[in-house]
Amino acid sequence: MKRIKVLVHGVLGRMGQEVLNAVCRDAELEAVAGVDIKAGKGELTLPGGCSSIPLFSNLESALAQTRPEVMVDFTVAESTMPAVRAAVNHKVALVIGTTGLSASDLGEIEKLCQKNKVGAVVAPNFAVAAVVMMHLAKISARFFDYAEIIELHHEQKMDAPSGTAVATARDMVAARGKDFVRVPAKKEMVVGSRGGEIGGVSLHAVRMPGLLAHQEVILGAPGQTLRIRLDQINREAFMPGVTMAIKKVVELKDAVFGLDKLLGL
Repeated sequence: MKRIKVLVHGVLGRMGQEVLNAVCRDAELEAVAGVDIKAGKGELTLPGGCSSIPLFSNLESALAQTRPEVMVDFTVAESTMPAVRAAVNHKVALVIGTTGLSASDLGEIEKLCQKNKVGAVVAPNFAVAAVVMMHLAKISARFFDYAEIIELHHEQKMDAPSGTAVATARDMVAARGKDFVRVPAKKEMVVGSRGGEIGGVSLHAVRMPGLLAHQEVILGAPGQTLRIRLDQINREAFMPGVTMAIKKVVELKDAVFGLDKLLGL
């Protein structure tokens, strides 16, 4: 059986290491290279210690020398976009889990993929439970006038609110067809205490040790509330979605935004 050749960009980071482990556990996938700006040696030992792959600090060199079919990127937006341009130029498909990408970034990814007939799967969250949570929030949005989102992450997460929270809010407003009703504080004792806002949905971000990735969507109507809660307790939660995306993206010739498209939701 021919295995799909995978390059992991940001391989020395925590998500990069988890992706590498997941690729090595899957019989249909083959890790061929790791890239990281912190790379200091020429090889990276694979899980189990029986073999290794080339480790590069320069993505262009890695693409040219190892010829992967898919690049998986969980870095930061500033690193992702140059990596996308380089990978697409080499006809390498993309699986991107980086959050904080702008609408302009997403538009550029779409145009690059269409021009070069290269597939991409870009998602704010690769956990299946998160995708289902967002789907349920969209369904529920049609029946409630009030909505707020509380997202909780570890203290080292760079962006706030999370990409998942932003995507959830936007999807809910689109499903509802108009903004939610947002009640401002008549007397705000601390500036910003009502949180950020997208289409009438208040967003609140919590950052502290002891958390990984959590989100609660609260919808309200007279005499009732509906709460949709997601808890991801370790990074392994993302991996089934990542490996599924790797296998699907090689069949695509353009960009797909959101794991829900691959799940048929």
